[in-house]
Amino acid sequence: MVELRIGATASWTKTITRADVEAFAALTGDDNPLHLDEEFARNTRFGRPIAHGMLVAGLISAVLGRILPGPGTIYLRQTLEFLRPVYLGDTVTAVVEVVRIREDKPVITLATRCLNQHGEEVLRGEAVVLAPGGDLRRPADDQRT
Repeated sequence: MVELRIGATASWTKTITRADVEAFAALTGDDNPLHLDEEFARNTRFGRPIAHGMLVAGLISAVLGRILPGPGTIYLRQTLEFLRPVYLGDTVTAVVEVVRIREDKPVITLATRCLNQHGEEVLRGEAVVLAPGGDLRRPADDQRT
């Protein structure tokens, strides 16, 4: 088993598709034409449709809930700074790193960021989560870096 510790990291990678953006728009009601309409987006500073920032940020949640700390994790807080657009077809890697573990309860602070396929940071922030109940240890097979 690998112990959850300061400096532990995990990541999750996904290519953002038109279907992802359309599904996110349908689920949230955010049908901003900047994300969905090629002609509209062509006349913006981006020149083409971009993914919703919150769709990209959702990849962080995937890392937290699947890998580190893992299933049962509860979000308490997330800050976000959007740095670059994510275009349809971009491959985004969400990375989390443990920066603090409270001694009195299973509350963990993680640095969070997302990088595009060029290694450029597209967003960054900080998450505070309540780790799953019980032992804060995970089998080695479940730890991804």
